[in-house]
Amino acid sequence: MTSAGLGNRFGHFVAIDWSGAAGERHKGIALAIATRGSAAPKSIRPGHRWSRIEVLDYLREGLPDDALVGMDLGISLPFADRGAFFPDWRDTPASARELWALVDRICADEKHLGVSTLVDHSELSAYFRRHGGREGSQFGGGQGRFRVTEAAQRLMGCKPYSNFNLVGAAQVGKSSLSGMRLLHRLEGRASVWPVDGLPAKGPVVCEIYTTIAAMAAGRPASRSKMRSAGELDEALRALSSAPSGLAGPLDDHTCDALVTAAWLRNAAHDPRLWRPCELSDEIARTEGWTFGAV
Repeated sequence: MTSAGLGNRFGHFVAIDWSGAAGERHKGIALAIATRGSAAPKSIRPGHRWSRIEVLDYLREGLPDDALVGMDLGISLPFADRGAFFPDWRDTPASARELWALVDRICADEKHLGVSTLVDHSELSAYFRRHGGREGSQFGGGQGRFRVTEAAQRLMGCKPYSNFNLVGAAQVGKSSLSGMRLLHRLEGRASVWPVDGLPAKGPVVCEIYTTIAAMAAGRPASRSKMRSAGELDEALRALSSAPSGLAGPLDDHTCDALVTAAWLRNAAHDPRLWRPCELSDEIARTEGWTFGAV
C-alpha cells in the first residue's frame, strides 16, 4: 500500500491496554480512541472496569470500518528460533491462527478468556516458566525464548519479556495467551496484521508495545509509565495532540491507552512501520510482529 493509500486508510485509532489477570473485571484494561487531526484522544467508557469479554464485544460490534486497533499483548509465541511453537510436541500448530485456535480449544471451559488450563496442561506446561519455581524442561533457560520482533524491540532500547514466561509483575505471557483467545473469536470481524497482511478495507488489529509509543513521545524506556495529567499532556504535545483536558493523578493504564492512541494516529501513515526489514512472510504467518518495532 502506498503512502497516499495509508493516509486515507484509517480514520479511527484505538489503543487497548490489556490484562491477563485472573477473574472477570480488571483495572489493568483501558481503551482509548483518537480520530484524524489533532484532537485529544478520549478514553472509551472512562472509569469503567472492563472485562475481556466486553472488549471482545466492543471489537465485534463497536468498531468503525476504518479503525486501526493496537492491543498491548503478544499475538503469538516464538517460532523462528526452533522451527515450532512447541518443539517435540506432536500436535504443535503450524501458524499463528492455528495457535489461537489451539489455545481457545484447550481453555474452552474457562470463563473470562482465562488460560489456566493451557498453562497447567500435562504436556504444554513443559514450555513455560510458572510460579513456584516451576520451569518446564522446554522453557529454554535464562530469560526464555523470544520472537524476532522482540529482538527488534531490544535494539530500540526496550526490555521485552518472553511470552513463555508467566512469572513476575512485568510478565506478559498470560495476557498474550488470553489475547490469543480473543483474536481467535474475532475472526471475520477484523483482520490481524501482519498475520492477515494489510487489506485495503475493514478494521485492522495489531500488536503494540506501549513503551514504543511513550518513547516516541520523548520518554525514556525506563520511565515509560505516566501517572498524572501533567505527564500525559506533555507526552500528547510531543505527539502533536491537543491536551487531554484531564487533571490530577491518573492510573498508568489510562495514560498508556491515551498516549498510544495518539501515537497510532501518527504512526499508521508511515509505510516504513508496515514493512520492517526482518518481517518475512513466514514470520508474519507464525510469529507476527509488533507494530512500530523496526
